[in-house]
Amino acid sequence: MGRGKKYQEAVKAVDLTKEYSPEEAVALAKKTAYGKFNQTVEAHFKTGLDVKQADQQVRGVVLLPNGTGKTVRILVFAEGEAARVAQEAGADIVGGDDLIKRIQEGWMEFDLAIAMSDMMGKIGKSGLGKTLGPRGLMPSPKAGTILQQPAQLPQLINESRLGRVEFKTDKTGGIHSIIGKSSFNETQLLENFAALMDALIKAKPAGAKGVYLKKVTLASTMGPGVRVDVNAAQNLKPRAA
Repeated sequence: MGRGKKYQEAVKAVDLTKEYSPEEAVALAKKTAYGKFNQTVEAHFKTGLDVKQADQQVRGVVLLPNGTGKTVRILVFAEGEAARVAQEAGADIVGGDDLIKRIQEGWMEFDLAIAMSDMMGKIGKSGLGKTLGPRGLMPSPKAGTILQQPAQLPQLINESRLGRVEFKTDKTGGIHSIIGKSSFNETQLLENFAALMDALIKAKPAGAKGVYLKKVTLASTMGPGVRVDVNAAQNLKPRAA
């Protein structure tokens, strides 16, 4: 099935053989986000990593300075004092055994799952990993979503609301991450992209060989991919906190 007329018009605005500066790429990704809805703008990376090797996998988090533009529904597996703290910190859903049962029965109305460490035994025995893992929702130490102390909850919940984004390599060595919405201005998108680039560079695996980032592309939900000059992208400076 061919692409529609509006997509073909959007493609004409992009030179598919060119690598644009980050500033130009952000402007084009925003310009080519045709349609009446507020589209997600994402960054896509092709790496030179061999993800079959444990020491060549990437997983990390970044706090986008201008947020994601998305409403995040936060679930916390917690009981007792931790549950009280999570509720006061603004978590959308908090619970223990009851919450595990709801998910086992098919309920999945959340975007992020956080767990207190003392809940992981129950979560593991329940088999939720088979349900949450493939969806990228399983709490994990690498993602920073398993906490030891209730006092850690407010900061994590707040950051998740403000624009905390997890990124990781997929089976092909690709990395994909949101950098905002088409309603964002170019400066907001560029600052978010710079923060993501900084986090990716810092997350480079010790076992990486050869070229780490081979290709960088920006695109809106329905728009064409816009190639970014990799060297220029790696030289972006994140906004000072």
